Amino acid sequence: MGLTNKLAAEFFGTFWLVLGGCGSAVLAAGYPELGIGFVGVSLAFGLTVLTMAYAIGHVSGCHLNPAVSFGLWSGGRFPANELVPYIVAQVVGGIAGAAVLYSIASGAPGFDVAGGFASNGFGEHSPGGYSMTAVLICEVVMTFMFLMVILGATDSRAPAGFAPIAIGLCLTLIHLISIPVSNTSVNPARSTGVAVFVGDWATSQLWLFWVAPIVGAILAGKVYAWVSAEK
Repeated sequence: MGLTNKLAAEFFGTFWLVLGGCGSAVLAAGYPELGIGFVGVSLAFGLTVLTMAYAIGHVSGCHLNPAVSFGLWSGGRFPANELVPYIVAQVVGGIAGAAVLYSIASGAPGFDVAGGFASNGFGEHSPGGYSMTAVLICEVVMTFMFLMVILGATDSRAPAGFAPIAIGLCLTLIHLISIPVSNTSVNPARSTGVAVFVGDWATSQLWLFWVAPIVGAILAGKVYAWVSAEK
């Protein structure tokens, strides 16, 4: 598969992740009486990855996330020369998804990005008021575990055909745990897409949602390679 095809797949996949996941949070989570709440948003993020894994996994590997690309590279599963192109495609796709979401959300009376627009944050911008340190630990650990599941589920020795289900359910679980802490990132492209439209605090805190997921992913790549090595 050519690199252009892979990058297009990553663009559309990340577009869908941000539109579907963040869209559920912005448009449906708190809807009066029928809102989907944290559980619904968690499922939405998991379903975006599950559906796209089946749709484009055979094209690009369905990373949809710079941290996943770094983790696969760290584990010896992804070439270094494709890291930057993949990350650019993911970030652009995330911003495009957020742009469509903004155009829809802004059609409702009273809409204001100051409400957060599904951005990630710490301190006063954490849903539960969690500190920067708590959010940093949470994002590193959650991304670490996400990559451990991805690397294990896509291992050539794992049962074939079930990886998207395991990965989608893992992302759902991660959101169920960490939405109150950081609004759940584990994905720098997802965080960047919505932060661009919020600006202000969302962009000033964005560094953490790049650093923590990438650190967690790189650690997971090394640990999984060690754990799964055939002696």
